[in-house]
Amino acid sequence: MANKDLHLITVTRTWLKTLIIAYSICPFAKRELDRGSIHFSVNHDTEIENCLANLMLECDRLDSDSNIETTLLIYGSAFTDFGDYLDFVELSETLLIDQGYEGIYQLASFHPDYCFEGADPDDPANYTNRSPYPMVHLLRESSIEQATANYPHPEHIPQHNIKLTRELGLAKMRALLAACYSSDN
Repeated sequence: MANKDLHLITVTRTWLKTLIIAYSICPFAKRELDRGSIHFSVNHDTEIENCLANLMLECDRLDSDSNIETTLLIYGSAFTDFGDYLDFVELSETLLIDQGYEGIYQLASFHPDYCFEGADPDDPANYTNRSPYPMVHLLRESSIEQATANYPHPEHIPQHNIKLTRELGLAKMRALLAACYSSDN
């Protein structure tokens, strides 16, 4: 693995540990990280077609390897503009449907400049989906159903995260994300 890829994965893993897991943004992430069932895929392509092809390769990987529960596709060179990233996510979701993956896999989206529609860019709640790099999270729908079936009130997770991030405040959320880049975890 190239040093740059290793760095991107290390920073992403730190983000998972110090923000997503430590603050229970995703109450299901710790189990999968501890089990080693998260696959980290780094893509340096900048052409949308190549990035979409890579997404399909990751679907094939999930199809053939039941030990991988979920995949984080990290884009090291593409989609720095949030609008371009959202266009890519829309294309990705359409491709999943076209390739027969609707109901099998689901995408969650993360970006350094993530901003929910209608939200102020400085709303700390955006940090529930802000990540060190543009990425998509490819999840098995059956695993989501299983995890949420055994979790009390999973429908409250988004509201909990919004409340939590707003209580922590913008400065804290910025600091948590920034710290991921300099950590050697």
